[in-house]
Amino acid sequence: MTALDLIAHDIPALRIEQTGRDAYHLLSDHHVKHLPVVDGRRLVGIISEEDIFNHRIYEPVSTYDFSMLRTFFVRADEHLFDIMRVMGENRLTVIPVVDEEGNYLGMVSQNTMLRTFSETTAFAMPGGTLILEISRKDYSMITIARCVEEESARILTAVISSTPDAEMLEVTLKVNREDVTRIVAGLERYGYTIKRSFAEDVYSESVRERYDSLMNYLNM
Repeated sequence: MTALDLIAHDIPALRIEQTGRDAYHLLSDHHVKHLPVVDGRRLVGIISEEDIFNHRIYEPVSTYDFSMLRTFFVRADEHLFDIMRVMGENRLTVIPVVDEEGNYLGMVSQNTMLRTFSETTAFAMPGGTLILEISRKDYSMITIARCVEEESARILTAVISSTPDAEMLEVTLKVNREDVTRIVAGLERYGYTIKRSFAEDVYSESVRERYDSLMNYLNM
């Protein structure tokens, strides 16, 4: 899934001849906090609500000092995970997409990205969830997967988190078995620490409610 596949065609870019007032209404109408500014096909920068109120709202944005505004963007062939990283690091609600020549193609919105991530991962699929705590030096997804597969199960998806200076990793696994009791026992036999585990009958209703709530929010 690349940036080109994720372009939100329902959100227009701000043209450089439009005013700060126009920008404010576009931000409000589309429930975003940032907008790309374009001059023809050329990407000029990204404008935020704060930027608008730091200038005269009834003047064209062409009068703004774009040397002080952000110019983040992603290339058309960049992957979903790279887009998430850039948007997350810079707290962006949209990010412009450009081609190899730097021409503006469209933008990826936070809502589109979240919806796509939710629909293409396995978090909403039936199964159980386990959270393991593992030291960095002992981490091996191949070994973990083998332990799970020995119990006639499969890992549907995995998320790894930690702080940069932490010695421990937290590995969240979604497996295709609703009852995770045997999987937990098998992992513990190999010395893994299971922080928490969630059987389908206990956990699935909550997960599905949260998933449905996220989908309803993104469809607003």
